[in-house]
Amino acid sequence: MRTDPVTLQVLRNHCRAAAESMATTLYRTAHSTFVKETEDFTIQLLDKHGKTCAVPLDLGATWYPGVDYEAAIGLVPGGYQPGDIAMTSDPYSGYLSTHSPDTNMWKPVFHEGEIIAFAGGHIHNVDVGGAVPASLSRTLTEVHQEGLRIPPSKLYRQGVLDETLLRTITTNVRVPEQNWGDLKALVAAVNTGERRILELARRFGVETLQDGLADLLDYGEAQARAVLAGLPDGTYRFADYCDEDGVGGDPLRLKLALRIQGDSAELDFTGTDPQTLCSMNVPTGGHPRHSLILVGVYYVLSALSPKITLNFGTTRPFTCILPEGSVVNPAHPAAVGMRSLTCARLRSLVFGAFAQAAPERLPAAPAGSSSIINLAAENRRTGRRVISAIAPIVGGGGGMPHRDGTDGSGADAAYLKNSPIEITESEAPIRILRYGLMPDTGGPGAHRGGLATVLEFTTDAPDATVTARNRDRSIFQPWGILGGRPGAASSFTLNPGAPNEHDLRNTDLLNPAPGDVVRIVSPGGGGRGDPMTRRPEAVLRDWQAGRVSTAAAARDYGVVIRNGALDLPATEAMRAQQAPREGFDGGPNRTAHEARWNADAYAALGEAMAEVPTAWRGRLKRHLFAQVRASTDPAAEVIRREKGFGKG
Repeated sequence: MRTDPVTLQVLRNHCRAAAESMATTLYRTAHSTFVKETEDFTIQLLDKHGKTCAVPLDLGATWYPGVDYEAAIGLVPGGYQPGDIAMTSDPYSGYLSTHSPDTNMWKPVFHEGEIIAFAGGHIHNVDVGGAVPASLSRTLTEVHQEGLRIPPSKLYRQGVLDETLLRTITTNVRVPEQNWGDLKALVAAVNTGERRILELARRFGVETLQDGLADLLDYGEAQARAVLAGLPDGTYRFADYCDEDGVGGDPLRLKLALRIQGDSAELDFTGTDPQTLCSMNVPTGGHPRHSLILVGVYYVLSALSPKITLNFGTTRPFTCILPEGSVVNPAHPAAVGMRSLTCARLRSLVFGAFAQAAPERLPAAPAGSSSIINLAAENRRTGRRVISAIAPIVGGGGGMPHRDGTDGSGADAAYLKNSPIEITESEAPIRILRYGLMPDTGGPGAHRGGLATVLEFTTDAPDATVTARNRDRSIFQPWGILGGRPGAASSFTLNPGAPNEHDLRNTDLLNPAPGDVVRIVSPGGGGRGDPMTRRPEAVLRDWQAGRVSTAAAARDYGVVIRNGALDLPATEAMRAQQAPREGFDGGPNRTAHEARWNADAYAALGEAMAEVPTAWRGRLKRHLFAQVRASTDPAAEVIRREKGFGKG
C-alpha cells in the first residue's frame, strides 16, 4: 500500500460520498419514471485507466461495481480535452454498454493538463427506437433491430454540445424529450463527479489521490481473496436453465464449473449453450472479468463478507472462461437486448455453485426473474403517445440461513424500486387493479422463500402495446436447497377468470384490447431446509398474515390449522407420516428434463456443435431437440445419429 491505512479509509469514504453525490444529482433530475423512480442507472468513480474505484451503495442498480471502462474510453477518436463528455450505447464497441437502451457516459477529469480520473455512469432509456416499443423483445434476432446504437463518441467537445449527434439520437427514438431529459441528468451527474474529484485532489493532493485510488483497488482485491481463502478448495459444478432459448424454443442451459484454489477462483462456462437465435445473448467480448458475468459473485462476496469493498479490484481474483460463440460470448450481430433475462439465470448459476462451497452460509435460489412492464399508448388527456414503465415485477428472495427470504423484492433484484401507482396512472392511460404479494408462492422450507409479486392492470387505450421483458421461470422454478422446495413458477395471464382467459406464459409482446385485464405474477423464492422442521407457530403467523393458505399449511408444512388455531396433535400426526427431506430440489419440470437430457446427452450435444461453425450451432441445437422430442430413444443416441447435420 502506498497510502497509510487511516488515510485510505478516509479517502474510501470520501470517494463513496462523491459517487453518492453524483447519483443523487442523476436521481433528482431524471425525466423518465424508470430512472427517477425505478432507479435503473449506475454511477462510477473511475481511475485514470477507467477502472471503477467507488460506487454508491444506496442509489441505482447494483450490477456494475467492478465495471471496466478502459476499452470504450480508448475507442473515442482524437483523445480528450477538458470539457469533453463521451458516450456509447453500442454493446459491441468496447463491451461497456450491454444492450442498446443502456447509455454509458464518462467525463475525463483534468488537473494541470493531465487526466487524473474519470466520472462515469449509465442510464436505461425506456425506448431507443428499433422494431418494438421499448426496443426489447425476445422476438428480435439481430442487434440491428434493437434500436439506435452509438459507438464511443463525444457528446460534448470542450464543453460544446454536438448538436448533430443529439439530433441523430432524438430522430431515432419514440419519446425524444424523455431521452434527452435523462441524458441531461446523466451529464449533470458526471459534471458533479468532476467537481467532487477535483475537491478530493485539493484536499488530499493529486499524488495521494491517485495512489489512494490504486490502493483502493488493491484493498478490494485483498478482501475478495480473503473470502475465497476461507472457502474449501475444490471444483463445484452447477447448471440452471432459462425456460426457452427463443419464442416457443427449447430450454437454454447455462453450465458452470467453479474452481476455487487458495485465494483465487476460475469460473468456467464451458458446456453452456451456443448463442441463441433471439436476443437473450450476453455480450462480453470474452472479457475474463466482465461485470455482467460477475454480478452473482458480487452478491456472494457481500453475503459472506458484508463490509467488503466493491470495485474493480474485487474482480481480480476471478477469471472467467467464456467460450466463443456461446450465449455468454456471442458474435456480432447477435441480438442482445434481453441479456438481463439470461443474466438473472447466470446469477442463480453462480449462487448454486457457491452454495455447494458454503452451504451453511448461503441462501436458496431467489426468484430470478424481474419482468419489466412497459406500456405504449396514446394518453387521452394530453393527446400524445407515451411509453411508460409500469413497474418491475420482482419476486421473493431465497430462504436464508437465519431467516425467511424477503417477500416481493428479494435478493439480486431488490435494487429495482416500486413505481408509485399514483405516478404510473398519471403518466399512462392505465388503471392498476391489484398490486401486492401473492400467497402460497414462497418455496416451502424451514426458512420459507419470499413471496411473489402480483400486478393486475387494464387500459382503455385502443392501440396499446405492452412489453413484458425478461419473462421467465414459468417452467423451471427457483430451486430449494437442504431439503427446501422450489418457489412457485411465474405466470402471465390475459383476462384471468373470464371466459376468454388466455395463458400468455413467457410472451413479452402484447396488444390488449380496451378493457382487457392483464395479470402478471413473478416467481417465488426457493425454500431452505426441510419444511416439516419449520416451527408450527411460524406457519400460523404466515397464515394469519395471508402468506400461506390453510390448504398449503397442511400440504407443504404438515401444519393443521382449525378455527384460526394450531391443532398440534393433528400436526404431529401429519408430520410423522412425512419422510425427511434433504438436498437440492429444482421442481418437477427440471427433474423431467434432466431425466432425458442427462449429462451424457449434453456431452453429445456439445460434441456435435463443436464440429460446425458458430452460425450453425443455434440451428443445430433446435434441430437436435426436435429429433429427440420425436424419438423414444435415449437423447444421446439420437444426437449421435444426427451428428452430420450442418456439416459443409
